[in-house]
Order: sequence, then structure tokens, then C-alpha cells
Amino acid sequence: MAAAAAVVGGMVASGVIKVVIKQIGSAIGGKIKLHKNLKKDLQKMKMTLESVEAALSDAERRSINDSSALLWVNRLKAAMYDISDMLDDFESDTQSRVGAMRKKISMPDKMKKMQKRLQKITEDHQNYRLLPETRSNEPQLPDIRENAGTMVEAEIIGRAEEKLEILARLSGSTTEHTTFVPIWGLGGIGKSTLARLVYNHPEFEKHSRVWVYVSQIFDLKKIGNTIISQLSRQQSQQILDLHSINIRLQELLAEKKNALIILDDLWEKRPSQLEELKSMLKQSKGCKVMVVVTTRDEGIANEISTVQPYKLPQLSDEMCWEIMSQKSKFETRDDKERLEPIGRDIAKKCKGVALAAQSLGHILRSKSYGEWNSVRTNHIWNLSTSTDASSSHEVLGSLLLSYNLMPPYLKSCFAYCAIFPKGHIMIKDELIHQWIALGFMEPSSIFSYWQLGESYIMQLLEMSFLQHSKRTYFPLRTAAIPASRRWSPLRWPLLRTKIRK
Repeated sequence: MAAAAAVVGGMVASGVIKVVIKQIGSAIGGKIKLHKNLKKDLQKMKMTLESVEAALSDAERRSINDSSALLWVNRLKAAMYDISDMLDDFESDTQSRVGAMRKKISMPDKMKKMQKRLQKITEDHQNYRLLPETRSNEPQLPDIRENAGTMVEAEIIGRAEEKLEILARLSGSTTEHTTFVPIWGLGGIGKSTLARLVYNHPEFEKHSRVWVYVSQIFDLKKIGNTIISQLSRQQSQQILDLHSINIRLQELLAEKKNALIILDDLWEKRPSQLEELKSMLKQSKGCKVMVVVTTRDEGIANEISTVQPYKLPQLSDEMCWEIMSQKSKFETRDDKERLEPIGRDIAKKCKGVALAAQSLGHILRSKSYGEWNSVRTNHIWNLSTSTDASSSHEVLGSLLLSYNLMPPYLKSCFAYCAIFPKGHIMIKDELIHQWIALGFMEPSSIFSYWQLGESYIMQLLEMSFLQHSKRTYFPLRTAAIPASRRWSPLRWPLLRTKIRK
């Protein structure tokens, strides 16, 4: 995961530098009175950053397997944060006379130190031979045919047999009141998608259904309270001790005849904690409880299971190509005969991972024959064949390609999501407000900021970098949010973040 974290750091740098350049521009042209020399220093700093920004995209790509480039990107990012803090402090202190006098003395010294720091970063950039790349001229306008308020999920490809297998394992266990069926496999391979197919199956329409996103932070109290809130179908106060949680769960399950619980994305490995989780859900009397668990770890699957764990197989190359064709609207293209051999080669590189095929398919939708061929031959594919490759790296190369092919404005908005921890729940409206406040969206004479924000979220959803939520009931703070405004997890394994509409 260290490599994944490094990639995220590089992505954030491209977003931060744009914000800082705008911040300096605002300071130069703003209402705050600047000393003549200070204004010249800011203008010089802005020009330096604009030159460095031109080389940043190439540096980000090279930072994946080039330690020198990664070091340069991280140093640049740290400098950007310090410059932003310096400008914020300067602006706030000029509001008072005492602060203004203090800044009049200290600001030139800070600027001098920062200029030296930027000079060193610029020299390093030249030493690392990080050459600027041609900027994308793709217009920052949404497709007027898209409506961000309505999105129909694409048909799920290639998991019909797997769904039947899980259903058979759930219904075939008669020895226990509670059945645990784990689904395990690579990140992005489609474990959560398969669990949703089971969750939405007509067989369970009359069951009490619960969906819990567990994630890397394992918290029995949070899991218990989430299940309670969804079983009771109402907003309730958080129960603070496990004993009371267990009692309440026993009461609720006793009122049900059948219950289906999905525990999505389980990472906890400690047998004692897993045993407590199992005990929490084994208290039902007269209620048949079926629990589907998704995890990347075979050991976790074996530990929590009451029936044979199910290893989700990778998709065939043909299925990956079918997903890419669907997402790229391949059948509507005039040059599809020329593109098909290239597309099938790219599908093979997805290594049977559905998420990779989905994200690449969407990003290739508007690309030319030459751009399809560039994706096929891109050096990033070498990442997944490195000697230290793990399950995370199997899909990393394809997702990085999708990121690199994004238009610049979308890169910044997506990279910003890296500041949120895995599993964090965001509100769509709040996220758009933050993008606007950070200057990630340029004014348009045709579309409002809000329309642009809706369009960006729609594009990220279509690339499967974000995903709609399937949860119906929410504990406490999110319980009052209307269903029409709820959105859901960021599906990039690097940044599994939740977003609510």
C-alpha cells in the first residue's frame, strides 16, 4: 500500500499547485495593499510555479517507479502547503494594525526563504529532466446531454453464475441460525457488486436487509449501531456499550423471521474481534440470519465463515472487453473495426478486474484511434508486472491511466478526495461547495458552478471512481438526509471514500 499512498501524494500535488497559483494571483490583484517589492516577489513566485506546473503531470507519472521524481513531487507539495499557509496568515493579520506591522517586518524574510526553497525545487526539476507535457485543450464544459440527477446503473456483466453460487450457499446451510458466507478476491474485482446482486435478489424482498460498509477501521460498536438503525428503520441514539448493543440486536432480530446482512469490505484479522462479530449476530431466536462478507483476505474469509468461503474468480478477457465496449459506447463508433484489436489488447491488460475495465472504457469513449493505441502501449502497464506486485498493483496501472487521461479540471477535483479517510461519508452538496471554494472550477459563460460540479460528479460516477450508495437507512447524522441526496463510495482502491448525494 506504500506505493498506492505515493501515487495519491502525487495526485494531490497537481490539485494543490493550481490552488496556490490562484491564491497568489488573488493576493496580487486583491484589495490588500502590498509593498512594491513584495508584489514583485509574489509575481516572480507565481511565474516560477506556473513553469513547474507544466512539468508536474509527467513527474506524477514517473513518480510511480522513479524515487527521484517521487521525492521532487513530495517536496513540491510540501512547499505548496507552506506557501498557502503563509498567504493565509498574511491576509488574516493585515486585518489588524498590530498584525499589519508584524507582517510588514516578517513577510519579506518569509518570502526570501520561500524563494530559495522554490529555486532549489526548480533546479531539482531540471536535474531530474522532468520535461513539460503538452496541455490538454479539452474544454471545461459538461455534456449537455448528461443529467447528473439521474443515472441508471449499467447492466452487470459476467456474474450470473457467481450470484447463483452465493444464493445456493446461503440457502443450503441448515445447521445454524446464522450463516456466514464470505466472498474474497482482488480489490476491484467485483466483490461488492456481487454482494449487491444478492442483496437486491427477489428471494430477499421480504427479508429485513442491512448493508454495513466496514472498511479498514474495525469498530464493533459502529457496526452494531448501523445494523440496529437499519433493522429498526428509524433514527436512534447511538448505544455506547457492547453489552447494550447485543441486547438491542437480540430484541430486533427476535422480531424478524429472516434477515440478510451484508458486511462489505472487512479487513480485521484478529480472531478475537472476528469471533465477537460472529457472536453479535448469532443471538437470534426464531430468526434465520444470513450474513454475506466481502474481503480481500483469504485468512479473514476462512476465520469468519460457517460455510465454504467463495473465491470470486477474475473475469475473462472477453468479459472485460464486453464491459469496455459497453462503457466506451464502442458499437456507435464509425472506426470500431480498427479499434477492436486495440481494445481487446487493453482488455487483456485489465487482468480480469471489472473496475479497471469500467474506468478505462469510460475514459476511452471520446478518444481517437491514436489515443486508444497510446493507452495500449503506455509504460504504466509495467507497474503491474513489477517484482513487488500485490493485489493492489494488479489494478493500479489501469486506474492510473484513467487518471492521467482525465481532463485537468477533473484531476484536481478527484485528487482532492484523497484528503478524506477510507470509508468517510461525504455529502455531494458539501463536496461541490469545497471544490468551488478551492478554485477547482473555472467560471463559465454557459454553465453555473453548480452545473459544473454536478457534471464532474457525473463523470467520476461513470468512470466508477465514485459509486451510488445502496444503503437505505443511516445512523444519526445521516439518517435525516433525504434519499434523493445520498451518494456513495469512491471505488478507487487507493481512495475508498464515501460520498452522499
